[in-house]
Amino acid sequence: MKRCLKPRAFGGSALMEVCKMALAKFSVPERLVQQELALLEKVKKRGKARIGVNEVTKAVERGEAKFVLIAEDVSPAEIVMHLPLICEEKKIPFSFVKTKKDLGEKCGIAVGTAAVAITDEGDSKKELAEIIKAVSELKK
Repeated sequence: MKRCLKPRAFGGSALMEVCKMALAKFSVPERLVQQELALLEKVKKRGKARIGVNEVTKAVERGEAKFVLIAEDVSPAEIVMHLPLICEEKKIPFSFVKTKKDLGEKCGIAVGTAAVAITDEGDSKKELAEIIKAVSELKK
């Protein structure tokens, strides 16, 4: 009979360090965040977006997402910690915005949301391409 080893429990600070390492986080300038939110507002009117962590995860795994926005103020961070990893794996660009409230408002919902995936950019292809280029420059 094999013995099962119990995983060690992380302390609060150790868990946060693991989260920081797992999140491939980079600093996004305020100007770029405003462009991303403006794009999301346009997409809401003429394109399609998936709202919420579960919907975004499904869109990324299925390869439907073209761009993913993740809120920085999600607590606990484990809720969105997997998104940058699967986006990198599927080669889908992603970025961060300051608050869940901003994402929710720009999507047209009354509550905040932790993540949004743009699946159809409508007539905003040029704006999306510019934002993706700017985000890729930040990652370098």
